[in-house]
Amino acid sequence: MPVKKKRKSSGQASDESGLKKCKISSYCRSPASNKVISGEEHFSSKKCLAWFYEYAGDDEVVGPEGMEKFCEDIGVEPENIIMLVLAWKLEAESMGFFTKEEWLKGMTSLQCDCTEKLQSKFDFLRSQLNDISTFKNIYRYAFDFARDKDQRSLDIDTAKSMLALLLGRTWPLFSVFYQYLEQSKYKVINKDQWYNVLEFSRTVHADLSNYDEDGAWPVLLDEFVEWQKDRQAS
Repeated sequence: MPVKKKRKSSGQASDESGLKKCKISSYCRSPASNKVISGEEHFSSKKCLAWFYEYAGDDEVVGPEGMEKFCEDIGVEPENIIMLVLAWKLEAESMGFFTKEEWLKGMTSLQCDCTEKLQSKFDFLRSQLNDISTFKNIYRYAFDFARDKDQRSLDIDTAKSMLALLLGRTWPLFSVFYQYLEQSKYKVINKDQWYNVLEFSRTVHADLSNYDEDGAWPVLLDEFVEWQKDRQAS
């Protein structure tokens, strides 16, 4: 998952919250485990629960510290898109946290009760991004997953990070759109804007020649098109 966040509580140290970063994740293959998983090894709920407790804190939640160790053990950076797809499979509600219920339900679905079995699922998790409908579900999930739960919108820095993770390698206009967001007046991205950015990236040509100014696009995208056309004309 692209940004690690702490839950808000009075006992947390300020240096644990971290800065949100815009980092385009690698889609490259993560190091494979040396251990071969046999098809004869059946899934064990007891083993899966014990695996969870290797990373969970006293409140029975895998938090930022446990998540960091988990990522190290499976050989994946927290910013790798695999972590977002995994969170989606676990139906995790908050970025940087896995509850026991989320872990058990999701890992049972994946039939993973240890590090090696999860590593053997990496190709499957990546493949979810190749299906248009599934990618759309993951993209929409990312909005609620990444936003602060007491806010209805994504702050602009988190939005840029998530867009980089999801669209940075596939949308030809992403770098231009990112520059636009950098200099724009927008401090947050709401859900309607978030959903429409994906639709825009899929339907509007890189030269903007088929952009319908009378369409039902949000003002954010109207202003982006106007900004880009002004740049091209200058």
